[in-house]
Amino acid sequence: MNQENQAIGYVRVSTDKQAEDGVSLEAQQARIAAWCTANGYDLVAIHVDAGISGKRTDNRPALQSAIRDACDNSAALICYSLSRLSRSTKDTISLADRLAKSGADLVSLSERIDTTTAAGRMVFRMLAVLNEFERDLVSERTCAAMQHKKSKGERVGKVPFGYDLSADGITLTPNEREQESLAIIKELRANGYSLRRIADELTSRGIETKGGKSRWTHTTIQRIVNRAA
Repeated sequence: MNQENQAIGYVRVSTDKQAEDGVSLEAQQARIAAWCTANGYDLVAIHVDAGISGKRTDNRPALQSAIRDACDNSAALICYSLSRLSRSTKDTISLADRLAKSGADLVSLSERIDTTTAAGRMVFRMLAVLNEFERDLVSERTCAAMQHKKSKGERVGKVPFGYDLSADGITLTPNEREQESLAIIKELRANGYSLRRIADELTSRGIETKGGKSRWTHTTIQRIVNRAA
C-alpha cells in the first residue's frame, strides 16, 4: 500500500456504555477494519480511549496520538461515529480542518461521512455551513437582546462611563460629573482632537476616569467614543 492508502483508527467508549448499543471497543474496531478492507486501506494503527468522556478533545491522549499519526502520514482518520471524536460540532469541524491542511482525511462510519471522496467532502462542507449558520443565529439573537436592554436603559456588560448602576442592579442612571466629562470628550472630538490628545487634555484638567484614575489613555477614550457612536 502507498502512503495515500494508510488509515489510522480511533475508538472511544465510556465505561458505562462499553457493552451497549453495539458500540463496544471491539465492535468499533471491527467496523473500522472492515471499512479499510473494503476500501483498500492499510490500517496501520488503532488508538483507544477507554472509559473517557467525549465532552472534551484535549484530555484524550489516544485521540491526540491518532490525530498526529493521521497528519504526519497524510492518512485517513477512521472512527465509528462523530460522537466518538467529540460532542461538539465546532470541535469536529476544527479537527477536520486540521486534518485537511495536512493532507489527511476523516471518515465517520455511522454518519457515512468520508472526505476521501468528493461526495463525502460535500456532506462535510454542508455540516460546516450549518454549524456556521447556527453560530450566526446565536450571535444575532445575542446582539438583539443586548440592543433591547440598551434601549431600556439597562446595563450591558460593565457599567459605562457616564452612568451609575441603580439599586435594582439592572437600570443605569446618569452620573452628573461623568456626563459633564462626556460632553467635553464629544466637544473635543468634534473639534478634530485625536484620541491621544483628548486623553492628554482630560489628564491635564484633572478629570478622573471611571476607576478614579487621574491619567487617561487613548484606548479608554476609544471605548467611550465607540459606545457613544
